[in-house]
Order: sequence, then structure tokens, then C-alpha cells
Amino acid sequence: MADAYCSDCKKSTEVVFDHSAGDTVCSECGLVLESHSIDETSEWRTFANESGDNDPVRVGGPSNPLLTDGGLSTVISKPNGTTSDFLTSSLGRWQNRGSNPDRSLILAFKTIATMSDRLGLVATIKDRANEIYKKVEDQKSSRGRNQDAILAACLYIACRQEDKPRTVKEICSVANGASKKEIGRAKEYIVKQLELEMGQSVEMGTIHAGDFMRRFCSNLGMTNQAVKAAQEAVQKSEEFDIRRSPISIAAAVIYIVTQLSDDKKPLKDVSLATGVAEGTIRNSYKDLHPHLSKIIPSWYAQEEDLKNLCSP
Repeated sequence: MADAYCSDCKKSTEVVFDHSAGDTVCSECGLVLESHSIDETSEWRTFANESGDNDPVRVGGPSNPLLTDGGLSTVISKPNGTTSDFLTSSLGRWQNRGSNPDRSLILAFKTIATMSDRLGLVATIKDRANEIYKKVEDQKSSRGRNQDAILAACLYIACRQEDKPRTVKEICSVANGASKKEIGRAKEYIVKQLELEMGQSVEMGTIHAGDFMRRFCSNLGMTNQAVKAAQEAVQKSEEFDIRRSPISIAAAVIYIVTQLSDDKKPLKDVSLATGVAEGTIRNSYKDLHPHLSKIIPSWYAQEEDLKNLCSP
């Protein structure tokens, strides 16, 4: 039940919705306040144990403005229960022979969607990666290049532009075998092509160490208090001239915070969770060590605790 204003009762009353007739009726006087309402909910229910052949959906997916026909083309399917019918096989052959200009785009978009799902990225990043790939594909200059690296680079750029950056290692883990070097080259190539098209530099967004903290801390299973301390420490570290990459600083701060907690994490575990080499974490720790008293929050660790840390 819901409340609505009844003109007969001259007040707001509870109303009942009659699904069979589409009427909204006042529960006190019985006046029909609204008739023939359109039910916008689904007219069917799909259960988990139903097979794909019994899908009751009668509408296709949403239109895609990046495709020539909006992604609304018709596909001739094989009737259920038939095996080698002549007409069906002929139609199937003509269906395959038909030239679809968007076939390569559709496959690329599916690959980007798969990579996005494996990384847990939101739909806006996936859509941005599709737009970037479409612009590169329209220039017809990516032929002969590693397609997996191109798609992975589009996803990397999209993450940067949407302020949800991922490390190259994370992108590489879902890039179907493309190496970090190939993805790096593809990224430089795509940025160059986009700059030629737009006539201006491409905004990539600035990477901060704090962008990776919560995800890295989650990989290590750190407590909420330790995560909060690590985030504050990373923000304060930006005040100092520490010439290390944001990912290296984030890994070093996490290592320091875990060493100050009761649940100490070995350097090897921090390296696996962040994707940063152990030697790089040690060098970043060495650069951060002189500033620890100003970086680590006082509510998390005292001066004596900082002195007890192992020297770099």
C-alpha cells in the first residue's frame, strides 16, 4: 500500500493497486484515483534452473551507438530440434557469408567486457575503453599490431581517465598473454593517435599513491585501523620530495604500517599483494624512513615504536 490524495475524502489516504485492472483505488471510499496504469515491470520470471532454450525474453540488448546498426541487427538462428535441414543450413551459410562491418568491433567489445569483469571495473570504465578503441579502429592504423595489447591499453587509459587507475601488472594479468612492454607500447601508440585526431594532448589523469591503498590493503586483509593509518600516511608523504612511483610509495607505506601493528606482514606478502618487487619496496622504505615521524599518524604509533623499526 501507498499514500495518495483522494479528492472525495479530501485528505491523503492509503491506496490499493489492482494489478489485474491497472486501477489505483482509495482504501476508504473506493474511488478509482487512476485507471489503466501501465505496468513497467517484467512480465515473466526467469529461474536459475531454466535452460537457455527457455529464455522468455522477447527483446534484445540495449542499442550501442558505437556500432553501425546500433547493435540491433538480426541473426538467423537454427530452429529447435532440427539437425540437417537443407533450408536451415542454407540460411545459416548465408548468415555467415554476410559481411558484418562491425564484427571485429563486437569481438573487441566482448574482450574488453571480459577483462573489465575480471578486474571488477564499473560499466563507465568499460564504456570509455570501448569509445577509445572505436576511435583508434576508425583510423585504420592499428592493423598488424598486437590486438590484445591494444585492448588492454584502452582499458588502462580508461581507468586513468575515470580516476580509477589500475597498475600495468593488474591489466597485464587479464590481457590474454600480452606483456607489460607490449601494453606500454600500445598505450603510447593510442595516446599519439588520439592526440593526432583531437589536435590536443590527451588527459590521462594524475596517479596518486592513495588510489591504490584500499585495494592493496584489502588484498593483505589489514584491519580498518591499519587501513586508515596507511591512507593518512600516504597523504602526508606527498608533502615530501620522494622521487618514487606512487605504487612503490603505497607498497612501502603498507609495509611500514604492518610492521607497526600486531599483525606484521612479511615483505614477500606485501610484494605479492601490491605487485611491487621486494627490492623496490626496500628502496622506497629507505627514502621514507627519515620522514616517518611526520608521515605516520601519532594516534597509530608513538615515537618509540618508530625507533624500534628495523633500519633500512
